[in-house]
Amino acid sequence: MEADWPLIAIRFALYLALGGLFGLSAFSLYGLRRDERGNAFALRAWLIGLGITGLILSCVAMALLAAAMAGTPAWPIDHDAISMILSGTSIGTTWKARMVALAYASLVAWWGPKRPLALVSATVAAGIALTTLAWTGHGAMDDAVTGWVHLVADATHLLAAGAWIGALLALGLMIACPAHRVDAAHLRLTHRALDGFSLAGTIFVATIIVSGLVNAWLLVGIGNLSSLVTTLYGRLLLAKLALFGVMLGLASLNRFCLTPAFGQSIATSDHQGAIRQLRRSLAVETGCAVVILALVAWLGTLAPPASGM
Repeated sequence: MEADWPLIAIRFALYLALGGLFGLSAFSLYGLRRDERGNAFALRAWLIGLGITGLILSCVAMALLAAAMAGTPAWPIDHDAISMILSGTSIGTTWKARMVALAYASLVAWWGPKRPLALVSATVAAGIALTTLAWTGHGAMDDAVTGWVHLVADATHLLAAGAWIGALLALGLMIACPAHRVDAAHLRLTHRALDGFSLAGTIFVATIIVSGLVNAWLLVGIGNLSSLVTTLYGRLLLAKLALFGVMLGLASLNRFCLTPAFGQSIATSDHQGAIRQLRRSLAVETGCAVVILALVAWLGTLAPPASGM
């Protein structure tokens, strides 16, 4: 079966935008102090941009979905098909919830994310927007209890992955700050954020592993392990797992080696080498995350081995 590249591309872009929005909002809560949230590394601009991008991409995704369901070209837009989806399907209901949540998160970012309660509510809204993507994947195909277990596992997986991606974005922006803007205060902020991510990152990884195992059990099944090497779905899944392993290795390196070394270098005012190492490590880790999201977007368009198709 020929790949639906426009659908894969829009799914990939949505994972990036919504995962980044939720993860960056969450990072500002646990990784930054209250007085640092409004202006640190252009946080507000990124939150606004990701929120608006999510709204636009969601509209494009709905148009593509309507065209696919009606068997018509994506342009001109099939308004009747869209109306049917919005009024009569769970995908339409979750799409409307996503649009409301994204609009709210974007408005809070526009007004300024310094107020704690506003930022908490915006983070919750971004999380809701991200979890709606579970209804566009394989989890929405199951019925009864299995369906709800799958949807919860998918939603949890999305939240944990989004939190990790948003943290990588935030840390990358902080560590990539131009040399002329780096002062002692920025270095201390960066180290504190890196150190604060250590515990949160462990929680994210554990959540990704547990929810991923549930999804693997539902989508692949114990009796279909051979399909991991005989099907395109299985090979893409193995590639995803390999890249996840690389990310785990880099995260451990950052936590136990590079971050402590960076902290020591601040005290001696010899931080350039430590910053370069962190930049390289975060760049590779972020690159792996982006490729994983592309693979997930592709996997979502393929029939899993457990489906028997």
